[in-house]
Amino acid sequence: MVDKVFSAGSLRAPRELSRKGVGMAALGLAAVLALGGCQSTNQSTDMISIDRDQGSKENIASLSAVIAANPRDPGGYNVRGSAYGRAGEFQKAVADFNTALQLNPNFYQAYANRALVYRNMGKPVDAANDYTAALKINPSYDVAYIGRGNIYRQAGRVDEAFQDFSKAIELDTTDGRAYHNRGLIYQLRGQHDKAIDDFSKAISLSPSAPEPYNGRGVSYLALNDDENAFADFNRAIEMNPKVAESWANQALVYERRGDKAKAAKSYAHAVSLDSKYTPARDGLARTRGSAG
Repeated sequence: MVDKVFSAGSLRAPRELSRKGVGMAALGLAAVLALGGCQSTNQSTDMISIDRDQGSKENIASLSAVIAANPRDPGGYNVRGSAYGRAGEFQKAVADFNTALQLNPNFYQAYANRALVYRNMGKPVDAANDYTAALKINPSYDVAYIGRGNIYRQAGRVDEAFQDFSKAIELDTTDGRAYHNRGLIYQLRGQHDKAIDDFSKAISLSPSAPEPYNGRGVSYLALNDDENAFADFNRAIEMNPKVAESWANQALVYERRGDKAKAAKSYAHAVSLDSKYTPARDGLARTRGSAG
């Protein structure tokens, strides 16, 4: 049975798998608006997107029938576990991945899939352990390096995250998240030229994702290239107008240009999309009363 890879993250293009396995840039610039350097505080994560088709009762029932006919096939449990994950039924997903691994302890894709579910359950330590287990079985599995790298990065273990993303890139990954996330680390380190190169590669691999445009725009701003930054933020908005970060980033360029009226409107729109997004709220407070 062939299923889409169970790996979320807006930068990841789905892959087809064999029968044996399934395989923002948020601106922190408000506080450093007038400074020469700036960095993103992107909190992108491998959050599972609910998929009504893959997670439907009908699809799961069909997969259950396959398992009933082949109860010793670990691939069936892995695929159904993925479907449960897409349905948001994480406990059932973990149970299926557990069964798959009991039947085949070397099933590294099942480890990575269970890691993703653990990640969504708020269990990063368990997730990192599963990614590590997958890599012990298959040291060339780029998905696991990227997944573990994301956990390390968000835990503040930046050097280890950088190593994992770089390893995935050395393995010629076609997953744009590796470049995007390494670009965020370059950005954090103030190496904006290298960050721009990585964001550009992420864009080439994932042309429909707004995140690397936002990330690259942040580094352009740090280099005082407002024109290219503005173009990237506008492109991110065109691709997905529901991302608060993109509107806040656009607003920041307006603010740097001294156009507080337009800045206030964009900040207000960002707040309407995400009322808890601090850079937008702070920006609106700075420019409030300027929109007419």
